[in-house]
Amino acid sequence: MKQEMSYFQNSTEGQELLHTPGGVRDTYGIECARKLRLEKDVHSVMKSYGFRDIETPTFEYFEIFSKERGTVRSKEMFKFFDRGNNTLVLRPDVTPSIARCVAKYQKEEEMQIRLCYTGNTFVNTGKYKGKLQEVTQVGAELYNDATSDADAEMIAMTVECLLKSGLKEFQLEIGHADIFRGLTEEAGFQEYETEELRRLIVSKNFFGVEELLNNTAAPDSLKEIFVKLPELLDNLEACTAFVKERTGNVKVLNALDRLVKVDEILKIYGFSDYITIDFSMLSQYSYYTGVIFRAYTYGSGEALATGGRYDGLVGQFGKDAAAIGLAIVVDQLMLALSRQNLFEECTLGGTILLYPQDLRRRAVELAGEYRKQGQSVQMLRKSSRKPFGEYKEYAKRMQADTIFYLEKEDELLIFDTASGKEQRKPL
Repeated sequence: MKQEMSYFQNSTEGQELLHTPGGVRDTYGIECARKLRLEKDVHSVMKSYGFRDIETPTFEYFEIFSKERGTVRSKEMFKFFDRGNNTLVLRPDVTPSIARCVAKYQKEEEMQIRLCYTGNTFVNTGKYKGKLQEVTQVGAELYNDATSDADAEMIAMTVECLLKSGLKEFQLEIGHADIFRGLTEEAGFQEYETEELRRLIVSKNFFGVEELLNNTAAPDSLKEIFVKLPELLDNLEACTAFVKERTGNVKVLNALDRLVKVDEILKIYGFSDYITIDFSMLSQYSYYTGVIFRAYTYGSGEALATGGRYDGLVGQFGKDAAAIGLAIVVDQLMLALSRQNLFEECTLGGTILLYPQDLRRRAVELAGEYRKQGQSVQMLRKSSRKPFGEYKEYAKRMQADTIFYLEKEDELLIFDTASGKEQRKPL
């Protein structure tokens, strides 16, 4: 016990306990206020589209996110055990949790189910990779609708969420999971070849792609598609024709037709300027079965938003249901807005009600009245040993708008922190 006490004393004295683990961070002050406002704004867009809130546990059984579900790798999860020795994990992804809920609570529902959420995800990326291991998401999931209209609506809502956040310049790239899946199946690749090809395409190493393909027996027509994937971006009609001339794979052809339909619907929404069709797009999650999308802007190398169709995932929990979802990555969006100087100037605001001890009752009454009017009021008893000037400086540090100093039962001295002016107001 003596040895343990010594450790904690030394740790406190050396400030070690004031630091957070790698990959997580504190958010406070103006930054925290901005983050909460951003979450509220994005959430309001989803609510306007008819989505209803859901909350799922921060940790669940390991099997919910296992490899068979197509989520992150086991070594990238934060694991621990309960008293029954069951393996639990901090959720690395919210989608499987909500899919579980839909299968459990709305198994018989055959019409649309619209759910939205705000929550944190946890991925053990390693502290030396420079990525946050705890990330806040605001997301939405749409079930029991397999149409191209549902695909387009979710993409349009993603665009609207980003615009609502204040972002002005961004691109939302759209692909389809079955393009890559169908081409690799037709080429007859082994699993290790498919995974290596996936890794090379995700890393945009198309010299490596060409080298790998040269060592396979895939038809030249398919090799040509793989090599040209990064160039299949602008003219959707021409790009679709190029691929159709070189493959008859049903999955690929259906995927191309789906992208054309989604693109046509998005033109109705008027968001074409924010959309790019990218045939080379792949997702880190293998549970995606159809349209996939990600949003990017300058000043941030990571995606601001991700999403896609995952028609097979809910079935793994016992309910046959089409599904498509999206997630706005709040931390990345915050970073982009900050780097682009798109946050409006603001303060934390509020009023400090300063009072002497003998006017405590009157101060409590006044604070209650102001709060009922919707004002934020911080009560602070004045020390006889501190001059009013010290409280003025404190108000500025706290970014309060005003000090209401109750000098007398029937009079306030009002100090405006922005202008530095004082005035007296009778009560």
